[in-house]
Formats: sequence, structure tokens, C-alpha cells
Amino acid sequence: MNKLIAPSILAADFGNLQRDIEMINNSKADWFHIDVMDGVFVPNISFGMPVISAIKKLATKTMDVHLMIVDPDRFIADFKKVGADILTVHYEACTHLHRTVQAIKAEGMKAGVSLNPHTPIAVLEDIITDLDLVLIMSVNPGFGGQSFIENTYKKVEQLKNLIEYSGSNALIEVDGGVTDQNIEQLSEAGVDAFVAGSFVFKSENPAETILNLKNLVSPK
Repeated sequence: MNKLIAPSILAADFGNLQRDIEMINNSKADWFHIDVMDGVFVPNISFGMPVISAIKKLATKTMDVHLMIVDPDRFIADFKKVGADILTVHYEACTHLHRTVQAIKAEGMKAGVSLNPHTPIAVLEDIITDLDLVLIMSVNPGFGGQSFIENTYKKVEQLKNLIEYSGSNALIEVDGGVTDQNIEQLSEAGVDAFVAGSFVFKSENPAETILNLKNLVSPK
């Protein structure tokens, strides 16, 4: 399968959000990655339903919504209404993870689970076959522009082994510190989808940066 590039809207210029959305639409990016933070689960607040709804009206690609919030079950139906195609919750934020995953699927969305850097892959053993995506945090969640955690490569390899052993169809996504310096090694370890925020939007030519990342993980 083709490797996927998912620019993170969190790093976009919110004074020129329509411009940046249209840039992604016209680029080689595959998904819009949308980080929702509540200031409780993570020490930052990002944006909520009105902004996601506005993005959906302009976006022509998959809406990959990542919830960094407590008690995400309260809002599953709401995120479907504003346009989420994939809804990812944090393992650490869910008391009854299987129930949450089933509720996401019942709304017609693909279900993802994210793991913080300190959370071992083994916690997913009993649910991996129910998941469409696993998001490995390669930085501590809550802020953009952080440095990549090197242990991520090992976690990706462990997750890849679990997916293959279980027969799961889950994709592996990585979020945090992805650049042209580590994307090839991440791809070789087994990553399918790459979230890139600051590296894309702080570059001189974001569309060209996306193309470069895509080329680095495309079949040679």
C-alpha cells in the first residue's frame, strides 16, 4: 500500500487557514490530520467543532481526527457530524476502550487508538483486530515542534509484529517530530501514515516539502 502523508493542521497559519487547507488539497498529501486538545488530558487547548466543520467544508481529502481529550465518548457522534472520517482516541483516556472503539465504528468512522511514549504496545493485544489504525506518539502530546523520541522505532517494530501475528488490518501512524531525516527509517520499521506539522508549515514551500516527504517513502 502507498505510504500516507498527513499534514497537521495544528501547525497551520490560523490567520490564513483557507489558504493552507487549499494548499493541502492541491498537494501530494493524503490526509488532513486534526489534533483536538482539551487542556486537561494535555497541557494545551487547540480547537473544537466549529473549526473542524469549517475545515470540512473546504477539505477534499480524508479527515484524520486525533482526540487528545478526556472522556472522548461524550463527543463521538459530534465529531462524525462535523466531518471526521477517522477518529483516534488515546488508550490512556479511555476507561472502556473496546466500548469506545465500537461506538466510533457504529457512527460509520474508522477507529484509531493512540499510545503515549510511555505506554507499551502490549496493552493493545486484546483489541488490535478491532482497530483500523494505531497512532504512536513520537513526542509527548500537547505541543507542536518537539524533538522526536528515538525509542519510537522499536515501538513501531513491536506494533508491526503484533499486527502481523494477530492478522489485524490496522495501519500504523506516527505523530511528532517527523522530518526528511527520519521518515525513511520509520517507513522501513513499518509506518504507513506520517503526521508532519511544523516541518511542513514552517518550511519555505510547504507543498514542495510534502512532495519531498512523499517521494522519500514511495517505491523507488
